[in-house]
Amino acid sequence: MSRILPLSMALSLALSLVFETGFFLLVGKRDRKDILLLLLVNVLTNPVVVLLYWLTALYTTLNTYFVIVPLELFAILTEGYYYRRYGNSFRSPYLFSLAANIFSFGIGEFIQLLF
Repeated sequence: MSRILPLSMALSLALSLVFETGFFLLVGKRDRKDILLLLLVNVLTNPVVVLLYWLTALYTTLNTYFVIVPLELFAILTEGYYYRRYGNSFRSPYLFSLAANIFSFGIGEFIQLLF
């Protein structure tokens, strides 16, 4: 367990950065400041979400969807706030955050199905 958690957190962060940056580029955004902002807000939110998910999964019997939904909502609202406050090219920052997180989460779920 002591080695699995840091590895899981690092892998989750790396994949989140790759997928959400890919989504950013896929929707036609190119502003360098906004790419940096995207990376920073993911570094801020992803470890919190993954750690709280792991702790909840280990120490409670809650259904995972009752855990995932509030944690993802936290990430979406936090990221959206920073996109709105500091972003240059986010016309709908909360919608972008929602879509980017759905994209990233969906790919992550698909990868887990493969393995």
